[in-house]
Amino acid sequence: MLIRLRPRPWPDDSRWDSRPVTARVLAVARTLTSATRVLDVLMLLRGQDGIRFYITVNPGSEFATGLDDYLRTLPGNITVLPWEEAVRYEFDLAVACAVHASMHRLHAPLVVLPHGAGYNRLVTESTGDPVSAAGLSRRELTYRRRVFPSVVGLTHSEQFGRLADWCPEALPRAREVGDLCHDRMQHSADSRDRYRAALGAVDGRRLVVVNSTWSEHSLFAHALDLPSSLIAQLPADEYTVAVILHPNIWAKHDPEAILAAATRSGLRLIPPHQGWQATVVAADCLIGDHGSVSFYGAALRHPTLLVTTGAAELDPRSPTYAFGQAAPALDPHSDLLAQIEQAMAKHDPASLQSITDRSLGRRGRSGELLATLLHDFLPAVDRPAKAPDLPPYPAPVPLPAESPTAYDVEGECRGSEVSLRRFPIVVPERHRPRGFHVASTEEPVRELKFTAEVLARTTIRAERPAEHWLAEASADWPGAAVLVAALGEARHLVRLPDGLLLEAQAEEAWGITEPLLDPLLLGSALVLWLADGGEPALLPDHGLTIRTGTHLTRVAFTARPA
Repeated sequence: MLIRLRPRPWPDDSRWDSRPVTARVLAVARTLTSATRVLDVLMLLRGQDGIRFYITVNPGSEFATGLDDYLRTLPGNITVLPWEEAVRYEFDLAVACAVHASMHRLHAPLVVLPHGAGYNRLVTESTGDPVSAAGLSRRELTYRRRVFPSVVGLTHSEQFGRLADWCPEALPRAREVGDLCHDRMQHSADSRDRYRAALGAVDGRRLVVVNSTWSEHSLFAHALDLPSSLIAQLPADEYTVAVILHPNIWAKHDPEAILAAATRSGLRLIPPHQGWQATVVAADCLIGDHGSVSFYGAALRHPTLLVTTGAAELDPRSPTYAFGQAAPALDPHSDLLAQIEQAMAKHDPASLQSITDRSLGRRGRSGELLATLLHDFLPAVDRPAKAPDLPPYPAPVPLPAESPTAYDVEGECRGSEVSLRRFPIVVPERHRPRGFHVASTEEPVRELKFTAEVLARTTIRAERPAEHWLAEASADWPGAAVLVAALGEARHLVRLPDGLLLEAQAEEAWGITEPLLDPLLLGSALVLWLADGGEPALLPDHGLTIRTGTHLTRVAFTARPA
């Protein structure tokens, strides 16, 4: 029989404090997901009010891998305690965003909250039955038939009915507190441009965000190649693709290795501990499954397509189950570009609102409600005069990605305007040709460089002068019709088939952001223009306009000065 020991007294270390300790608050995590969520909740309390913060890991989760590494990155005002030490001390308050019966050992009033968009998933390993949603079951909320959490936080009033069916004795302790994560994402809308810039969604590019929850019913389990397929099928100058994977996937797999080919071709992979909320705010379209990320994306009124619905592991009464049945589907084996463009063109922002509203109660008030609730347990702490402001989420920092080194290009000319689309060649042996291909000198597949219509040196400050490299490359790579050597972000030296050397410069326009000009994009446009009968000698007089989707780049050319 487990004996609950009396709490030991805290050591007197007040000499290290600039202010007296008025309260001790413990965050309790089981996984990386619950850790990041509970730390967001603690932001509603102020350390300058004399609150000392701690965090501990409630052991036993299958998905705790990586959690210790994350805790080592926390700021110095949060003390990490081993579980067996945390259960020996008394705290004024404990907060958890995932509940387990072993938490009854804590010497503190415990507030439990969800770590996703409400309570939806059927996890028999946690609940002990096939019908209760995880987080609302009697097995999780009681110990020796007594409810041990002081508060069971619900995101919407609809959850009261389901809690009444599965653990009615917990109803007196249930409180509707809204969804802090969703509210903070809404408060972050003004930072959307900053988020998009961090993800490369600039110059007219639209951001497609792929996301997957964990389990055998997830997108990750059913469409592992989807991110790579999107990179290969979406024009690189019109779309940027980012991927958000549930931390439980990171705990069991190696996403960096699995998606290595795609990240070498421009895929933005969001790390598991931070950045996914800002990425959802930045999105133009989401592709996912029954995980909370898809649900939040639809709640933010983004076009949202589902590859899987997860119906087999969801409470049929939950809003997430209804969401899976109502959201439009994406077929990962059909034309992805056509499906995405159609979804965005026909999107009705209010189409799923009646469903997402059933999980996200008290919109805009979660910070106020939770702060009031937490302070109710901290009578010695001064209450702020007003509800705390929710700060915007930090800009996402995707894991290192590279620009594609080879593209398949198709396009057409109308006079001096060239419209084109470039599709990264992610896996050459699986690539289906569309038009002609272009490559940079850093393309690892040598055969692609031998047969490329354009070869570009993209390193600006290279060892050999640009003119010398162009002369050597024309002999080394005779198959290339156009050679380009980068001189700057928007300035390049070009060698045309007749040996003519021209300097190309993206023109600046009044009131328009300083332009960029990819050397492979420039070379692709020149190949199309020359194939249409363009006369190289006319380029200095007329220039070219390059169209990629809705974005235009005007390029001027100059010959060598006399």
